[in-house]
Amino acid sequence: MTESDTPLRLGWEEWVALPGLGLPALKAKVDTGARTSALHAFDIETFGSINRPKVRFAVHPVPGRTDLTIACSAPIKDRREVTSSNGEAELRYVIETDLAVGGTSTPIEVTLTDRGTMAYRMLLGRQAIQSDWVVAPAESFCQEKLSYDIYSTARVKQAAPKRALRIAVLSREDNYSTRRLVAEGEERGHTIEVIDTTRCYMAINALAPEIHYDGARLPRYDAVIPRIGASVTSYGTAVLRQFETIGTYCVNGSAGITASRDKLHAHQLLARHKIGMPQTAFAASPKDTDNIIGLVGSGPLIIKLLESTQGKGVVLAETKKAAQSVIDAFRGLKANFLVQSFVKEAAGEDIRCLVVDGKVVAAMKRTAGGDDFRSNLHRGGKASAVRITKAEREAALKSAKLFGLGLAGVDLLRSEDGPKLLEVNSSPGLQGIEEATGKNVAAHLFDAIEKHVRPQPVRKRRGA
Repeated sequence: MTESDTPLRLGWEEWVALPGLGLPALKAKVDTGARTSALHAFDIETFGSINRPKVRFAVHPVPGRTDLTIACSAPIKDRREVTSSNGEAELRYVIETDLAVGGTSTPIEVTLTDRGTMAYRMLLGRQAIQSDWVVAPAESFCQEKLSYDIYSTARVKQAAPKRALRIAVLSREDNYSTRRLVAEGEERGHTIEVIDTTRCYMAINALAPEIHYDGARLPRYDAVIPRIGASVTSYGTAVLRQFETIGTYCVNGSAGITASRDKLHAHQLLARHKIGMPQTAFAASPKDTDNIIGLVGSGPLIIKLLESTQGKGVVLAETKKAAQSVIDAFRGLKANFLVQSFVKEAAGEDIRCLVVDGKVVAAMKRTAGGDDFRSNLHRGGKASAVRITKAEREAALKSAKLFGLGLAGVDLLRSEDGPKLLEVNSSPGLQGIEEATGKNVAAHLFDAIEKHVRPQPVRKRRGA
């Protein structure tokens, strides 16, 4: 018999891998007395369509290391009743995945059950043992020894396969952006669920913080894409903080959204980090109207409500007297506002840079319609693709990073002394920039999500 004809020999315990689930090293107990193989799993939840149901679950592959969690998902093959060694019957989900052991790989059926108290995260039943394999019950680790050390290296991230994700889009609107996110995600095999932010309610406690929606607890999502409207920023970011509390990856964090929405705070952050912007002034007292006008110039001036969006609440005052009148009117409404210098050389044009995961993936030039100085597309502005300069790219990337935003629309003006940042938008629309540039921005976003949900290496414990 040649070496290649030698049957695979298994001891009563072996190192195995389940590459299809992103588990490169597991200790398995080989038990020919059990019919079905079992894998340790918790937070087991179904998702997907009725015709093609999937199951999402988490695994602690290393006994005693609850800080290491590998998120997995797979199509459901069956659901069957399994009787454990202590005689208890349990209805378990059954999946199919490849078992790698001793240089061979073979598809096997695996049931999912919580084996958190067991010394072995996997039990290898007789159904998984091929006809030409030999089990030696008195021996152990007959095959290549693997190591849990892989979970402390970047290789654990590289070993993670592409898998179907369950993703929530926090949005109250059925608009182009929301529909594009759903379509692009589903085309990749993910399940995308649109959640009305204001319909969420929360159970806040130390042991089991939860988010509920329409009478039921929301499942665990692999990622959340927040599309929180400006009118519900406070409550929307509270909901997002709850997702952050339970460890869900959020494309944009609650702190970044809050800071970018507060225009005064945002400009102060930008100034602290030496990012160019139009000369800006703010004051609370009516006695300082002339003083803040003097800080930014005599005119023309831009007076901007702190809560303004899509160009609403932004006024151009051609003269100092006009600026005084607008400021008095805003003060009469008890509104908070900024006063900024007007960049004449921009000539009614600005640049929108779309930043995804630290890269400018698309850029467009927006030109104001008619005599309007505002170039917002919602106000009749027109858009076209544009090549941005190195300085503009750096300003956009630095600004998005400053607010910790994985998805940001950064608006810039072209001035004689370089780019001037106007705003960092944490919920940028996709329609205008996709149509103007022909770029699939949604695809770039899902590329980033798929990268970020891969498992992260954990620190190796001393003496392990």
